[in-house]
Amino acid sequence: MPTIDREGCLGAVRRLLRDYAPRDEPEADFRRRMLDLADRGGDPLARDHFAPGHFTASAFVLCPARADVMLIHHAKLDRWLQPGGHVEPGDADPAAAALREAVEETGLEETGLAPLGSGLFDVDIHTIPARRDEPEHLHFDLRFAFGARSRAHSRGAEVRDTRWIPLAALVRADGEAAMLRARDKLRALGRGSAGSDC
Repeated sequence: MPTIDREGCLGAVRRLLRDYAPRDEPEADFRRRMLDLADRGGDPLARDHFAPGHFTASAFVLCPARADVMLIHHAKLDRWLQPGGHVEPGDADPAAAALREAVEETGLEETGLAPLGSGLFDVDIHTIPARRDEPEHLHFDLRFAFGARSRAHSRGAEVRDTRWIPLAALVRADGEAAMLRARDKLRALGRGSAGSDC
């Protein structure tokens, strides 16, 4: 099994976070806490790093016309979310992890996804409930934006469903301000880079 260059990947995490301009005070707090985790020691990229948690990577994917976003129905959490997950061995950096997760979970073609921007799109820290083999812990989520060249997709093995959801339909779910913040950022991206019709 290939081993991830943990120091190289953590260096990429630090650079992404230092270059990131938070939109508001909650995001600024997330950024500070993420930098602290990256500098704390141990292996905060490992999925079994539970105190307080570990880094994850996710992808907000816009359709060609930039009017819809791809969401997955997460099997374990029973919620509609953007594709994402853990940084795995072989992922060069968090952006590569986010891209891999988007492809695995949605069936979108990797060659049909292009980054929208050169760094982080958003940051968020959220609680993952305890399961039989894991204690409650935090996901320090590094979020990236991609544009799809096609709407063709298929459900990955770890998800219940995949759908293109109109940005206008994204609403606060379970008290999550993070989805509203992402929606507003996606709308701004969509205004500047629309492609062919969804």
